[in-house]
Amino acid sequence: MLKDLRRKISTLKDPERAKNLQRFFKTGKGEYAEGDRFIGLTVPQSRSLAKEYSTLSLSEVQTLLKSKIHEEHLISLIILVGKYSRGDVQDREKIYKFYLKNTKYINNWDLVDLSAEHIVGAYLFDKDRTVLHRLALSSNLWERRIAILSTFHFIKHQESKETLYLAKRLLADEHDLIHKAVGWMLREVGKRVNKKDLTRFLDVNASKMPRTMLRYALEHLSVQERRHYMNL
Repeated sequence: MLKDLRRKISTLKDPERAKNLQRFFKTGKGEYAEGDRFIGLTVPQSRSLAKEYSTLSLSEVQTLLKSKIHEEHLISLIILVGKYSRGDVQDREKIYKFYLKNTKYINNWDLVDLSAEHIVGAYLFDKDRTVLHRLALSSNLWERRIAILSTFHFIKHQESKETLYLAKRLLADEHDLIHKAVGWMLREVGKRVNKKDLTRFLDVNASKMPRTMLRYALEHLSVQERRHYMNL
């Protein structure tokens, strides 16, 4: 099945689109996704193929995840999320552990964003979450993003404590992709859980937050509130 899937992926190559994706996802020398290789599939095409090949074994998914082609990473993670959602307790634990053992291949922001909350966040919702604290301190950019994005699952279940804790731990992070992710999750706390949770966090931390992080966090507040926090 894997060989057949890869053949179909190859037939959908679009070199011009691939060039644009290479630029958009910052794959040049010294950029955050240096060396990531695109071949030009659209996300709907990738999702369609993932649905068609959803019964790939975990070992086949791992082979796809270890590919040098970004779209193959993407398809493997879409398949993995589907397997997690359909799995029983034992399946889900296995997939969660598989995910954490393979984070070095989850190496761009779109890959993290489509998978972390649905696997790591979902698995840890009713369990000890100290693994997220470890990931938040990782030297690996993508593990840090996995940590904060995993809490989106908690936010969607009306819980903000873990997001706020990790956001504080990541205030001094130097990478713009973490600033954006933390700001996004803080915004969602205010939007989906409790606005007061967000404003209490901002009252204490706004003056220390990177500007990008703060702007993302403020997006759903009033003009007056945004002005207030930006001027702290």
